[in-house]
Amino acid sequence: MNTQHLAFGHFEFIAENGCLFRDNRPVAIGARGASLLAVLLSAQGGVVSKSALMDAVWPGLAVEESNLSVQIAALRKLLGPASDGSEWIVTVPRVGYRFSGPVESRTDAADSGWHAQTGSIPAIAVLPFENLGGDGERQYLADGITDDLIMALVRFRWFRVASRGASFTRRNGSRDPQSIARELGVDFLVDGAVRYIGDRIRISVHLADAAKGATVWSEHYDLQVAEVFAVQDAIAERIAAAVEPELLLRHGLQVAPHTGNITAWDLVRQGTFHFHKATQSTHLVARRFFREATGLDPMLPEAQIWRARVNAGLIAYGWSDNPAADGKEGLDAALRAIYLDARNPYSHYALAIVSAYTDRADQAILAAERSIELGSSFALGYLVLGMARLFSGDAAGARKPLGRGLELNPHDPQNGVWFSLLILALFFSGDVENALEMGRTALKARPDWPALLRIQACCHTAVGHREQARRFAAAASDLPEAAGDALGPFRDGNKEWATRLDELLREAEL
Repeated sequence: MNTQHLAFGHFEFIAENGCLFRDNRPVAIGARGASLLAVLLSAQGGVVSKSALMDAVWPGLAVEESNLSVQIAALRKLLGPASDGSEWIVTVPRVGYRFSGPVESRTDAADSGWHAQTGSIPAIAVLPFENLGGDGERQYLADGITDDLIMALVRFRWFRVASRGASFTRRNGSRDPQSIARELGVDFLVDGAVRYIGDRIRISVHLADAAKGATVWSEHYDLQVAEVFAVQDAIAERIAAAVEPELLLRHGLQVAPHTGNITAWDLVRQGTFHFHKATQSTHLVARRFFREATGLDPMLPEAQIWRARVNAGLIAYGWSDNPAADGKEGLDAALRAIYLDARNPYSHYALAIVSAYTDRADQAILAAERSIELGSSFALGYLVLGMARLFSGDAAGARKPLGRGLELNPHDPQNGVWFSLLILALFFSGDVENALEMGRTALKARPDWPALLRIQACCHTAVGHREQARRFAAAASDLPEAAGDALGPFRDGNKEWATRLDELLREAEL
């Protein structure tokens, strides 16, 4: 499917994902503004009724007409006047609105130049997966995985995804990453291969930084070829869930220092760079960026999402001087994010994580469930659902979502918290042996997380492994306490469990 770019004046708009550019630089436009603009541009100068616009922006909701007037006014302000001084959006009294001015439609033929000029937003292409078995009758499966992965990645707004047409032109061409990236105008490439071994299928995939010629991430998946479409769906969601955080983190590391001349979107990216370092000082710096972004563009949902997340983090790690005030700021930001972009799973995740750390476990569960409904491969949604269930005392119900979240996103810098929660869920649902085994896996990923070592010491004490328990407790004491363990609500809401852990740890330390 070709990606359509609609150009007018100094602007270029991609309806597929709501990205707007002015003179090849990204413009922060809210989700509702993007929906309005898409409908008006697609009408090609025709009048669009108010009811049609409201259905596009608030599907299935009954809202006052004044809300539409507010959104139109905000969009006019964002676009500014046309070159002749007129408004881009014209009011048709008692009927609706129409877009005034010539609009040029462009498709994939212009993609490579467009991508190359908009380097401030990372771009990625998924190359056709290779069918290593040589069985032409099974080529459709490799192509299907490629198609599904493109579709899965398109829903993320942190980066642009080259269309299928652009990607598949490279099937029989050079496989040199740098030349492919130049031709497609992208920064990153995903490619892979499919190999059949009896009734099993192995799918290998890797993400490359094309400019540097370096592999960022790679993985392989072994699955039963029991039902082809189930295999395609499963592998696409696993890859999408793994690639998205890797790409976001990789691109965030390239953000230049703040100079004062910057868009709200760039401020958000600056903030995420500091957020992922997960220290008290970097969280506070990140919050300043997110606050500045929300002030510059109150209609940008991503700014509100990250403002909510950083406040939750400050409370979780014990870095907040005023948890009540930070909790309120986080809740307000999360609710604002949902208002601005109710279909974004990150909006509902933001509400869930703040709710979990402000003693609102029931609300956290509902928000987490909604985030998963909106994105079946959304790892953070599963993780926060498990967290909220455990905080509310449901250890058995927390096991499955926590395990699923860690399966989808095994390399999160803050996985020490999620592993801790899963081990506790296993332990307090009576599965101590699996808690010990999960502890081994967790310590391979985060050997520097004291809470994991202490929980492991408790598990060993519970089954009578006194020497192992003593070693884990001693190792935890030797590590610096750089952050809180984020388990405060677990202890506060489950006093008997907290007491049991304290007793086991004291026994391990003797």
